[in-house]
Amino acid sequence: MTLQNRVLPTGGIVADTARGLFTGNRGILGFDAGGRLGPRRWTHHHWIICTLTHPRGRDHGAQPARGWTPLFFLDEAVALAAGHRPCAYCRPAAYAAWKSAWAEAHGPENHDAMDRRLHMARVTRGRAQVTHRAQAAGLPDGAFVDWRGRPHLVSGDGLRPYAPGGYAAPCPRPMGEVTVLTPAPTLGVLAAGYAPRLHASAGAADPLV
Repeated sequence: MTLQNRVLPTGGIVADTARGLFTGNRGILGFDAGGRLGPRRWTHHHWIICTLTHPRGRDHGAQPARGWTPLFFLDEAVALAAGHRPCAYCRPAAYAAWKSAWAEAHGPENHDAMDRRLHMARVTRGRAQVTHRAQAAGLPDGAFVDWRGRPHLVSGDGLRPYAPGGYAAPCPRPMGEVTVLTPAPTLGVLAAGYAPRLHASAGAADPLV
């Protein structure tokens, strides 16, 4: 049974067999007998990006016995677009880099303040993704945009079309304004130099885990 646990850059959560680089935590969500999520999409505001295995070497699995419901992402750019940020426990180096870039972009804040700001910028009370408009030319690498009705990763001079299994060949970066899927606070963190770990199909180097 394929569980409904794959998160898209649009914030949607679907059932898909493709394998991703990261898992994430929004609390205990739970599945029905058919592997579908119930109405909940979070139970707390600390949406984090975790490694696929516990730091002590244990495999989380798709349905841990207690504590949380794992969600899965193709890569870190997708997780950031959906509103998550690095986990301080299992990804300390990435969290330190994130926190440093956040301080440069927004001023020093603890994780509670960061998560409150992110929550307001990522999703409405009706569970709809919050988007915003920006000039395509000024967007940092690692951001996601909606271009021609499909999520695209900003990468150099181009955009890479997203699919759950990986990215397609890039197309030229458009001119003018585009709809940005990555939350505005996270966009500032990317602009300040945070480098998300990308899937191999993005054709990029592999930075901090």
